[in-house]
Amino acid sequence: MAVTAYDVARLLPAIPELRALCRALAVLDVVLDPGSDDRHHLFDTEWAPGEEMASMYDGSGNEYSIVFKAAGAYVRGFDHESLMSPYATDDGQPWPGVVDSVPEVFRECVEEPAFSDEGTPSVTVCLWRENGDDAWRHGDIAFSEGEDGADWMFALLTEGTPEAYQDWAQDYYETPVDLDAVRHVYAGKPLTAAVVTALNPATSLADVADDVASIGYPVH
Repeated sequence: MAVTAYDVARLLPAIPELRALCRALAVLDVVLDPGSDDRHHLFDTEWAPGEEMASMYDGSGNEYSIVFKAAGAYVRGFDHESLMSPYATDDGQPWPGVVDSVPEVFRECVEEPAFSDEGTPSVTVCLWRENGDDAWRHGDIAFSEGEDGADWMFALLTEGTPEAYQDWAQDYYETPVDLDAVRHVYAGKPLTAAVVTALNPATSLADVADDVASIGYPVH
């Protein structure tokens, strides 16, 4: 049976660990794809006052956004081919239960124009966690035969290992990816010239330092 939002809620790390993992993914993509305007993983430290956002865009209409704010974190994913997409339902609204019970502290995320199309939330997966919660929350959902996209969309976040990223990146970028260098970034250690070279001999620390620093990641 395919993984759904229910499974992702069990497998996602706690908020601080998730934030660190999202930053690591963004840093690695900067080094492996320097100068690109359409990287797969992004991390915006100035998404909104007092808020940060991690995001993923696959270039085919599928994406996720994770908003880190003072109250906790809000996760939204969109699989454009899912039968649970608002654009595949009869009423053009999010699938019943997906966003209905999002607490007030995160409602502005549900209604965020950047996550919507002409006022309709582009969402097939939704999770949230307030700082006092001991687990990720989700709505009460009767899933369709077509899944919500959670099975593939959040795989790097639920697996959470350098090996998982290495496998993904070698397939996506079609180049060998140094596992020790990935482990270095996953551990949150300052990015060094040696690590950059190990990941991508075609670039340098100087070339990526500004983009990495903008993610809030340390550079040595």
